[in-house]
Amino acid sequence: MKNLILIRHAKSSWETPSKDIDRPISQRGIHDANTIFSQISNFLPKTFLVWSSTAKRARETAMIFSQNLSIPYESIIINEDLYTFDSRNLEAAIKKCENRFDSLILFGHNEAITDFVNKFGDLYIDNVPTAGLVSITFEQDNWDDINKGRTIKTLFPRQLKV
Repeated sequence: MKNLILIRHAKSSWETPSKDIDRPISQRGIHDANTIFSQISNFLPKTFLVWSSTAKRARETAMIFSQNLSIPYESIIINEDLYTFDSRNLEAAIKKCENRFDSLILFGHNEAITDFVNKFGDLYIDNVPTAGLVSITFEQDNWDDINKGRTIKTLFPRQLKV
């Protein structure tokens, strides 16, 4: 059985002109990421591998994740294949995960994440928002063999706003 947790990077800042890959997260993004990650410690598997896109906003979101859960940031693997907006590229990257890891957490981008969760999960999601989390479990034992799985958890910032 394989477990996949997809997290869309937190809201990015458009305050200063920069290349897409270099855009940081905004203050709202920092707040939303902290809010989400403060709620997930009981939900996470006991062991997991963490990947992040090379984009600054994804790496910063992963850093907030590591701080909230006391995970060394250095243990997060920066994976250039995750800097994609295409679900087929995202799928190919996920299927390259080593089978010795049963649980993978990744920080990436839309439209890739929304399209992926709608193809592989059993719950239609119109849009995975920034800092949104979707967890899917698969019956297969090999990442390369994953197909339709079961969406077991969604957590979006708007669900936690008071």
